[in-house]
Amino acid sequence: MTDRRQFLQAGVLAAGALALPRVGARAASGARVVSTWDFGVGANQAAWKVLAGGGSALDAVEAGARWAESELCNPTVGRCGNPDRDGVLSLDASIMDGDGRCGSVAALTDILHPVSVARKVMENTPHVMLVGEGAQQFAVAQGFERQKLLTPAAEKAWREWLKTAQYTPEINVERRGRPGDSSNHDTLGMLAIDANGRLAGACTTSGMAWKLHGRVGDSPIIGAGLYVDNEVGGATASG
Repeated sequence: MTDRRQFLQAGVLAAGALALPRVGARAASGARVVSTWDFGVGANQAAWKVLAGGGSALDAVEAGARWAESELCNPTVGRCGNPDRDGVLSLDASIMDGDGRCGSVAALTDILHPVSVARKVMENTPHVMLVGEGAQQFAVAQGFERQKLLTPAAEKAWREWLKTAQYTPEINVERRGRPGDSSNHDTLGMLAIDANGRLAGACTTSGMAWKLHGRVGDSPIIGAGLYVDNEVGGATASG
């Protein structure tokens, strides 16, 4: 039977995974951060400020994901994300450290920083995942402000989509030969190792455009969108 170590070592070699060096005294010689897609550069810079100041990998990936959620105007991440077929922008996020602590939120509405809510789930509850209205109620109770996130551009795109409102499942879209620009990508996934050799990771996304209301992808699911283990490494999957 495959044990946890063998499973994770195989997983980081899978397509779409990002692997970091094996953690230990030799691997902890310097901090590093990586993220998915070219639009993750700004997120890397935000995370690196934390690492360069001696901060933890967990704080770094949260800072990087927060940058993407608020500063990056991309139709698949954060406040500029495209809504679901009902015109509602819902966000998913997860966060995990190398000790196995983790938290996530899904189908979260009207909250700017789902990754920070996910961290609150990890640190302040006995749960791993909160979704929908319950996630929003928890966020407000934790001091997060409700705000309208749908941008005029995203609303305009949604109204254009409504003219045809064609919704069909797309399987293996990568085989259609479309160029791999940012409009064809979703999710920001981040992994970091700090100066103490500790790992952390985060994922944040607005999910598929025009998705059915309530749809949840892999990003907020620990073991699917993200997994981190100080004894082995970390991996994040991104669409």
